[in-house]
Amino acid sequence: MNPNGAIIVQSNLEIMVEVDNPNYPTARDAIAPFTELVKSPEHLHTYKISHLSLWNAAATGLRAPEVLERLESQSRYPIPPTVVTEIEDYMARYGLLRLRKEGNRLLMESDDKIMFVEICKLKDVEPFIVEFIDDTHAVVDPERRGHLKMTLTNAGFPVEDLAGYTVGDPLPIQLRETTVSGKPFNLRDYQKDAAQVFYASGSEKGGSGVIVLPCGSGKTVIGLATMALIQTKTLILTPNISASRQWIREICDKTTLTLDQVKEYSGEVKEIGPVTVATYQILTQRKRAKKSDDEKDIKEPEMSPEEVKKELANFPLFSQQKWGLMIYDEVHLLPAPVFRLSTEMQATRRLGLTATLVREDHKETEVFSLIGPKKFDIPWRILEAQGWIASADCNEIRIPMEPELKMKYALAPVRDKITLASTNPEKTDIVERLLKYFSKPDDRVLIIGQYIDQLEALSEDLQIPLITGKTPNKDREKLYASFRSGELKNLMVSKVGNFAIDLPDANVLIQISGTFGSRQEEAQRLGRVLRPKSDGGAAHFYSIVTQDSKEQEFAMNRQLFLTEQGYAYKIIKRGDWDILARTPEELAARA
Repeated sequence: MNPNGAIIVQSNLEIMVEVDNPNYPTARDAIAPFTELVKSPEHLHTYKISHLSLWNAAATGLRAPEVLERLESQSRYPIPPTVVTEIEDYMARYGLLRLRKEGNRLLMESDDKIMFVEICKLKDVEPFIVEFIDDTHAVVDPERRGHLKMTLTNAGFPVEDLAGYTVGDPLPIQLRETTVSGKPFNLRDYQKDAAQVFYASGSEKGGSGVIVLPCGSGKTVIGLATMALIQTKTLILTPNISASRQWIREICDKTTLTLDQVKEYSGEVKEIGPVTVATYQILTQRKRAKKSDDEKDIKEPEMSPEEVKKELANFPLFSQQKWGLMIYDEVHLLPAPVFRLSTEMQATRRLGLTATLVREDHKETEVFSLIGPKKFDIPWRILEAQGWIASADCNEIRIPMEPELKMKYALAPVRDKITLASTNPEKTDIVERLLKYFSKPDDRVLIIGQYIDQLEALSEDLQIPLITGKTPNKDREKLYASFRSGELKNLMVSKVGNFAIDLPDANVLIQISGTFGSRQEEAQRLGRVLRPKSDGGAAHFYSIVTQDSKEQEFAMNRQLFLTEQGYAYKIIKRGDWDILARTPEELAARA
């Protein structure tokens, strides 16, 4: 107990954190590894301890005594006994069940005889048991390893998978000391640590899991470092073609692999090599109905694993190659069919990369069970302090509705209110103000939104090029290249810009609309401008929101993950808009 503590732990597993307390940053960082942010009004933030957050913490090596010590050192009042019991009980469950290989057999085992028998007799678990060896060991179906892991996690007993992995085809690969483009190349300490934690010296304790690091911190490089450690044939899955080609450029620039060894498998090119980079969408493509290869997350009806394999046209890419490593880029975007396919790939090493494990469809449990637990993460603010990502200021600009729109909004059905608020015409004026303010020669401004009609109108009004899902990939690459070179200062993108585009000199992002209350989208969008700037300058994030509307309500939820990382949003209302207006003299001074 600490009289100056910044947190209050409640018996319902919620933690109140006092933002104005001098110890707030220390307390926030102490509890972050085993909690989730629930809400973040001005003075008191609410965090929640969940079973999944405790299991993820346990998978990183954190144990109940250390979790309790952190809570006690930061808490103003004693920890409720029920919370102590819950933390001890649920963290102890991780590793209580283990999967191991014995010859060709897959065994499930435990040191707790009574608990083991009880779990094996559960209705959902029984079908996976082939035979009992004794009261603490059972043979389970190796073909259903992933399904068993999911079932046990849902039953509240996550199994530690120590069954090891098949050896993929060998692939010699080394990291370069100097890139092909002539720049010195060395792994940062945290990148080395992340790759080593995942690899675990090649033991069965490593080989599956998720690395969580902010955009701009070099998650792709961690993937390359992992490939160099494992030295095997690798399949890399990405959200879209732009991301795939970015991976191919990075592999050829920073490793000894050549373009002949690194192939693209997408809607445009279907080649397989020792390293193959494929899109999630091509893997979810049906035999009977082709899907477009863009950024959309495809919704699929429930099917059995056998039906999935028969129905998906490109499943042989998974099954007919001897991959030793699979890398899931932006794992938080993983479509449902790829989850199902991943249940079949449990004997292959699996690395997930993401800036946030938050999923709006609440499938974090599937990521934990099928890709692996969180293995490594670092708070964004720590990397910012070390200079590995740019410092950033976050702003929410609230604009009113004009009387005519206000009446239309009041009479609209609920489903139309968010569209009316998000496409408020008054947003154009704010974008123009921001473009005038950020008009220095080195400024690079990205404008991003959800609604295509809104973006097309704004693009025409401001004469700024627009990239959407329909923009041919060749045209996208040209526009991205012009933006990188400085030939193009301002660029507008739809949600294709949410992830995996490498625009290191973008220093301003203006968000004119978003996908409802998506926390991961907000994090991804800020990430577009977090790469360190060549001049050491800061990044600026502006979210334009219609005041007193559904959009404002959603904005509060969108900001939760970034608030958890230590970012504070400055609210700018109409009376404060003058800070965005600059006289010609002031603009000249900024230039």
